[in-house]
Amino acid sequence: MVSGGLSLIFLILVIFLIIFLTSKWKMNAFLVLVLVSFLYGIFVGMPLETIISKIRDGFGGTLGYIGIVIVAGTIIGTILEKTGAALSMTNSILSFVGEKRSPLAMSIAGYIISVPVYCDSGYVILTPLNKALAARTKKSMAVMGVALATGLYSTHCLVPPTPGPIASAGILGADLGGVIGFGIIVSIPAMLAGYLWAIKFAKKYQIEPELEVNYDELGDKYGELPSAFLSFLPLVVPIFLILLKSLSNPKLGLMKEGPVSNFLGFIGDPVTALTIGIFLALLLVAKTNLKEAIHDWIGKGISNAAIILAITGAGGAFGAILKASPMGDFLGNNLSAFNIGIFLPFVISAALKTAQGSSTVAIITTSSIMAPLMSSLGLSPVLTVLAIGAGAMTVSHANDSYFWVVSKFAGMEVPVAYKTYTTATLLMGIISILMVAILTIFV
Repeated sequence: MVSGGLSLIFLILVIFLIIFLTSKWKMNAFLVLVLVSFLYGIFVGMPLETIISKIRDGFGGTLGYIGIVIVAGTIIGTILEKTGAALSMTNSILSFVGEKRSPLAMSIAGYIISVPVYCDSGYVILTPLNKALAARTKKSMAVMGVALATGLYSTHCLVPPTPGPIASAGILGADLGGVIGFGIIVSIPAMLAGYLWAIKFAKKYQIEPELEVNYDELGDKYGELPSAFLSFLPLVVPIFLILLKSLSNPKLGLMKEGPVSNFLGFIGDPVTALTIGIFLALLLVAKTNLKEAIHDWIGKGISNAAIILAITGAGGAFGAILKASPMGDFLGNNLSAFNIGIFLPFVISAALKTAQGSSTVAIITTSSIMAPLMSSLGLSPVLTVLAIGAGAMTVSHANDSYFWVVSKFAGMEVPVAYKTYTTATLLMGIISILMVAILTIFV
């Protein structure tokens, strides 16, 4: 194979190719990642049979680790959307926080709901309530829109079982419980930064909501809403079980190896925990809709997961090719002298995010690039996942579909969206990577 330096040059070329094909030609990220996996393997002089085997093993190995988890998460999200559970959770948060702090309530609601639901979908689901609250409390839609958008965005990039962080954990071999636990620690300051930016700076732009329905009419779409307790269960229980598994690991010294730790390890495995979450979500379904839920809603959840699975598997294939090349050792040996540490994955992810728009593609591509560098740089897999997620926030602008969802549904002109929402994502990314950097002192 070629030298390490030349393999690095080829990596830079294929990164530019990824950006060009996904942003300019709008080519599907799955096809792009598979294509560059083949091209990079050929460029560095890898034997043809090795290219095939590495692509196959990388694709299958990554999906074997987190494929079921991604599907289960999208199914839970679909059921929460269809049953009105997302609205029920938001109402309970609003009653706790109070209408006077409605932007904070929407930010918290977005933070929670984006764990199983894609941020784009979550924004659309919660927009009618957001507009109704804006009209009722006399708040600008710039404030309410940015508060909701940044709340959704913080967990979308940092907290599993959101697909991006799950995929990154799979590619880098990070403990999912650790990613969830530390992801919550990092994402809460990011959410609060977005909220504070909304109430302090976005309030300069007065945008009246285009009211679809008033606050009291919102529940009519779903009929009787499920209870808040049942609505939270499909989210809280799987996360609790996954965290419990991590804490019960005998290596931590909190519990000895035995039947109890083995059982907690079983029910806390992400596959088991998210499967339990599906059945808890089905408790939200009225008996009259149970057949539709089992057939149509679960089918829609699986369909929604398909593209994520394809991109994740392709990212794993690309990562396997990179691991088999000389690039990892060369780059690791040279970068270790500069002591860049945890900021390297952040910078790569932020560059990819800003250039091509998709946070998920930025996360998966950066994870694939970082996989062969982990041992030589001595980075924590858990914190690397979070650094990549922080970079994938930085920044959301006109090449990101979520930017257009936020600006359109909040009624913001593009310049206003740049000044309020895009700048908020920059602030969130900086706060997040600083939190990760602080955690490196302790982890």
